[in-house]
Amino acid sequence: MVPKRILRTPEAAHYVGLSTSTLEKKRLDGSGPPFVRLGGRAVGYDLASLNAWLDRQRRSSTSDRDGAEDEDA
Repeated sequence: MVPKRILRTPEAAHYVGLSTSTLEKKRLDGSGPPFVRLGGRAVGYDLASLNAWLDRQRRSSTSDRDGAEDEDA
């Protein structure tokens, strides 16, 4: 069994292309990728979860809010 790769906040932020503070804000408001409590104040991000979150952020237009196609067009 391959162990899960857990990235700490600075490494995870770099991986997804955000600053550490932006990733922390997204964690607070719930708009960021799922995270894992490692104990105390330490959190980490599973690499597979980061990849899945990045996939959900894909858009085909800057006016595309939730990845849904505009049905009125």
